[in-house]
Amino acid sequence: MLMKRVAAVLVFVFALAWATPAHAAARVLYYDASQAQEFVAVVNQGAQIWNSKVTNVRLEPVPAGKTPNIRVYADNGWPRTYTSSLGNGYWYMGREAVNDGYYKPRIAAHEFGHILGLPDRRTGLCSDLMSGSSAPVSCTNANPSSTEAATVNRLFGTSVAVPAGYFTFTERAA
Repeated sequence: MLMKRVAAVLVFVFALAWATPAHAAARVLYYDASQAQEFVAVVNQGAQIWNSKVTNVRLEPVPAGKTPNIRVYADNGWPRTYTSSLGNGYWYMGREAVNDGYYKPRIAAHEFGHILGLPDRRTGLCSDLMSGSSAPVSCTNANPSSTEAATVNRLFGTSVAVPAGYFTFTERAA
């Protein structure tokens, strides 16, 4: 009798395990912020913002001996991103936007958004991370909207290719 119950429990456990879909591990993208100069901490903050909002991809500082997917630089121009493929490329934390008063964590999260496959959306809304500089300078929202996060999860949940591109965080029209 005990053997029948144990066998029944084992059959149930195996059936449950077989029927439950396996969850794929998040794709890890390594970034190198060593040339981001005074913006290293804000670059790390931008990565953590995305890590807290998406599940299919994770941004991690590049460990020794690994090649980064993403390189981050600092310069005196406008923030801009150059992608070579989904999850790969480089971006600049441009001091011009910082000097104009744009919120640094928003800039960093926005530029990572391009690497993660999102285009600029000049909606002017602070709630849209990818609205970039079309949102007011006073905007301090550095979080992707639920739609933006869902898009990134969808892109990294499939093998869809995103074409290479160039994106710039341009100055708002007066």
